[in-house]
Amino acid sequence: MSGNMGANIRRERMQRGWSQARLAREICRVAEVQCEPVGRQEVSRWETGKRTPREWLPFIAAALGVPVDVLTTPQAPAEPALPTLADYLPTDDPLAPLGARTGRRIGMEQVGDLQRRVHGLRLADDVLAGGDLIRPALRELRSAVKLYREASHSEEVGRELLRQIGELGQIAGWIASDAGQHSEAEQIYRLGLSAAKQAEDHTLAGNLAGSLAYQLSNTGGEVEGIKLARAALDGAGTDAPAKARALYLDRVAWAHTKAGQVQPAIRALGEASEAMSQDSPGNESPPYLYWVDSGELQVMESRVYTELRRPLRAVPLLRDVLSRYDATHTRELALYLSWLAVALCDANEPEEAVAVAERVISLSADVASERTAARVRIMLARLEEFHDVPGVSALFGDAR
Repeated sequence: MSGNMGANIRRERMQRGWSQARLAREICRVAEVQCEPVGRQEVSRWETGKRTPREWLPFIAAALGVPVDVLTTPQAPAEPALPTLADYLPTDDPLAPLGARTGRRIGMEQVGDLQRRVHGLRLADDVLAGGDLIRPALRELRSAVKLYREASHSEEVGRELLRQIGELGQIAGWIASDAGQHSEAEQIYRLGLSAAKQAEDHTLAGNLAGSLAYQLSNTGGEVEGIKLARAALDGAGTDAPAKARALYLDRVAWAHTKAGQVQPAIRALGEASEAMSQDSPGNESPPYLYWVDSGELQVMESRVYTELRRPLRAVPLLRDVLSRYDATHTRELALYLSWLAVALCDANEPEEAVAVAERVISLSADVASERTAARVRIMLARLEEFHDVPGVSALFGDAR
C-alpha cells in the first residue's frame, strides 16, 4: 500500500507543478508547524515507498486539496508507463569481456591515467569545437573499451574503469554531436550509459541520458527527448547531488521548450533553480559537473525564453550572462550571442540584432562546430524578415 500511496502523492504533486520542497512547505503550513519535521527528503521517502506518512497523511491531503482516499486508493495508470534508462541501453553488450581475460593486469594507476585524460578532453572541449576533437575522442574511447574487455583486473578496478568509460562516453558523445555526427553520438551515449549502469553510478547515467535527450530534442526527436530527459531525472534519483538534479531539470525544460510546451518548460526551470539553491560546499558533486552553476542555469533560462519568443525576459538575461562570459570559450560565446540576436529580432530591434549577428559570424568563422553553423543559419533566417533595414543586406553579403 505504501508504494501505491507514494505514487499517488507524487502524481498529485506533479499535477500541480510543485517540487518536493514546495509540498513539504505546504504540509507544514496546513499543519501549523515549523518546517523542520517535514522536508524535501521526507517527501521523497514517502513517494518512493521507503516510509509511510501515517500521521502526516491528513495534512498531505489537505495541502494537495484532495480527500485522503485519493492518496490511499490504488490508481490505474492513465497512460503507458514512462520509459526507464534500461530502455535506452544497447541491444547487445559492447562491454562484454572477450572470453577469458588474458591481457595484462591493470590497477588503479591505469584507471587514474585514464581519468586524467578524460578530464583533459573535457577541458579541451571548453575551448575547441567538435570537429577539432572528434578523432582524439574516439581514439580514447576505443582504447578504453579495449582495455576493459581484454585486460585482467579486480572487481573494484573494473567498476572504476567502467565509470571512466561512462564519463568518456559522455564527453565523446557531446563532441561527436557538436561535429554534426548525430548517429555516431547516439551510439556513443548508449555505450556510456551501459558502462554507467554496470558501474551502478546513477548520477553518471543521468548525465549521459540527459545529454542524449538534449541531442534528440535538437534534431527532431522532441517527444523522445522529453521521455528520455524525464527518465534521466527519475533514474538519477532524489539523492543525486544538487548540481546534477539542476542540470537534469534544465534538460527537461529544454525538451519541453523544443516541443512547444510552455508551462512544463517554465515549471522545470523553476525546479532547476530550486535544486541549485540546495547546493552547498558539503554537498559534493562529481568533478565532471564543474561547469554547472547559477550562471549556466541563467543561460538555459534565457535560451528557453528566446525559443518561446519572450524577448522582454530573454534579452536582459542574455546581456547579463554575456557581460561576464569567458571570451576564450569561443563556441559557447557565439552560440549565446546568436540567441541574443534572435531575441532582439523578436523585440523588433533589428539594428541591434545586426550588430550582434556580425559578431557571431566573425567568432564562428573558424569554429568547426555544426551546432554553431546551425545557429548562424537560424539567426540569418530570422534577420531576413528585416531585409529592408540598412545593414541587413550587407550582413548577408558578409555571411556568404
